[in-house]
Amino acid sequence: MATINIYQRYFEADMLFNGLKRKGASVLLESDSENGIIKYTAAVSFFPHADNEDFAVSYDAYFSKMLFEAKGRRSKKREQMLKEQLFQTVENLATENGGKVFFDRPLSEEKTA
Repeated sequence: MATINIYQRYFEADMLFNGLKRKGASVLLESDSENGIIKYTAAVSFFPHADNEDFAVSYDAYFSKMLFEAKGRRSKKREQMLKEQLFQTVENLATENGGKVFFDRPLSEEKTA
């Protein structure tokens, strides 16, 4: 299986999970392909971000949603469409789990494939 981060960026966030305050979030759009099947998943992982150098992501506050799955391969057009809905999907995942991602306060540059 080939997993690729189509998009990744760290943002300020707010969440209390497992008794630990989370102040950062890693936002991802991932692509997985195996045996002619392509899958795209939106994900957010909240982490403590205790200081400006702390990007140690803890995966106990990880939430994801599959956006697309079908026979085929990667498509730039499909990936652009999924990127456009990524923030809304992540916002919904965060809200459903008691968190908030501040998309207007990035902690890093975006990385794209």
